[in-house]
Amino acid sequence: MLMSDAHAQQLAQKGIAALQRGDAGEARKCFKTIADAGLADASIYLALAIACRALRDTPAAIAAVDLALAADPQNIRALNFKADHLDANGDTRAASAYYGAVINIASQNEKLPVDLHRDVQHAQAMRDRYGQQFDNFLQSELVKRGLNDGASTRRFRQSLDLLAGRKARYVQEPRVYFFPELPQIQFFERADFPWLDHLEASTAVIRAELIAVMKEAAAFQPYVEARANRPRQAQGGMVNNPDWSAFYLWRDGAIVERNAARCPETMAALSRIPLTRVANRSPSVLFSLMRPGSHIPAHNGFVNTRLIGHLPLIVPPRCRFRVGNEEREWVEGKAWVFDDTIEHEAWNDSEETRVILLFEIWRPELTIEERGLVAAMFEAIDTHSGTTSAWNF
Repeated sequence: MLMSDAHAQQLAQKGIAALQRGDAGEARKCFKTIADAGLADASIYLALAIACRALRDTPAAIAAVDLALAADPQNIRALNFKADHLDANGDTRAASAYYGAVINIASQNEKLPVDLHRDVQHAQAMRDRYGQQFDNFLQSELVKRGLNDGASTRRFRQSLDLLAGRKARYVQEPRVYFFPELPQIQFFERADFPWLDHLEASTAVIRAELIAVMKEAAAFQPYVEARANRPRQAQGGMVNNPDWSAFYLWRDGAIVERNAARCPETMAALSRIPLTRVANRSPSVLFSLMRPGSHIPAHNGFVNTRLIGHLPLIVPPRCRFRVGNEEREWVEGKAWVFDDTIEHEAWNDSEETRVILLFEIWRPELTIEERGLVAAMFEAIDTHSGTTSAWNF
């Protein structure tokens, strides 16, 4: 059957009008005539599917929507139509794949037409419903098999979050040096560092020394400082920004004698900690201060052969810290250890100052020989260049 494009357009308009007034039979006739003439595009096939569905002719509706998707695999409405059919027939896994395609297409299209937003929201709501149903089932089954809230299941629970898409996966991304085959751990288990007991027991005397230091406003300096012999970088607005300030006890591998003399109890508590030792670079140990309302933007540390420890000393409410996909609030006197080469950031959403003791330790997985070789490597690098590189921020 030969048909002009103009005639096909007239039939399409007639079919749409028929759908709008509820005459699915007339609509189907119009759209099928266009299809039989070989002039149908994805929109005509989809309209035909809608008319067939209204007439309760499910096989014809699915045949039409499959033709629509063959003509345009990224047609959001056709994908939703097929997904809804699969859902109604109990094939939620297949339906989820089609709804997922809708969400993926929308995420890659910055100029998605406004009239498709509701379709995308529908697909997202259905995916969320499936996800919750699956999670409820899985949790119930695992509880029957021994899952509990104990610390022994922390890693496994995170694996469930990753499986369900509730959390993203973060890995070590050091900015300078990567040592291979080290575990990807965001926050380390507290029990892995028994020497933290002694440090935490010293919280009160360390805090007292900190408070005495804080009486001198000029004692703290911005943690990220511009360097005259390096290009100026934005670094998230942290360069020379006093919102994140430091009072160093150790800096770039050397004790800051004047500051250390003001904090003898703190230095004594640090003596039991396996601090990193790299000449002219590490450790750095400091009172790290965040002013009210400040935010340290997401960033990664320089080398993955060290870990960072925090001992919270002055912590008002609403002070939080994220490493990878895990966010925690500091608690005064409760230390933790984390991998700073995994993306991390911090917030002080309070109206008061937050201060922690920050220190660097060797990764426990490194042998004594490996620690020595890492230190020797950086010392050789510094000898060759005649200078050292800052490892902060």
